[in-house]
Amino acid sequence: MWLRNPFLLLNKSKKLDLQMSTDRFNGDSFSSYSNSINTGFYYVRSNRKTITLFEIWYAMRRNSKGMKEQDVLAKLLREGVDKELYLRMKFLDTLYFGGFCSDNKDVKLVMTVHANCCRTIEAKVADLKNVLVDWKRFKEGHVAAGKNSFKWSKHISCNNSWHVL
Repeated sequence: MWLRNPFLLLNKSKKLDLQMSTDRFNGDSFSSYSNSINTGFYYVRSNRKTITLFEIWYAMRRNSKGMKEQDVLAKLLREGVDKELYLRMKFLDTLYFGGFCSDNKDVKLVMTVHANCCRTIEAKVADLKNVLVDWKRFKEGHVAAGKNSFKWSKHISCNNSWHVL
């Protein structure tokens, strides 16, 4: 869910091929090995390298039973596809590009919220509705001025979705 315009924080340099959100950000924007990628938000510069990446990724996804597209890309990155294609990638800080795996504590900075770490679409929708209520409450000024006074609602539906068999 976009709360603010995320393009304002993206690097417009033609030197970067791909900028991608993370489930958990390790503090290093350029480390593909230790950032837990999230394919919920990515910004791609169209060129031969990125087109080839998407061709490889989607071909592998079609042949990878039981794997989600994010898992397939993570596997490709672990296997070095970024190095092989000379991709220049940047991983986005969860401080600005947040999600349910890693809640952003400062509502004044968050640009997007991804319903990651949920098992079902129903749980994602339910908890994203709560995010929208929280956001409206913040925007209407019902939250005290201090950054520590705002708290996101707990992601109860997402947490419970892991206990449903």
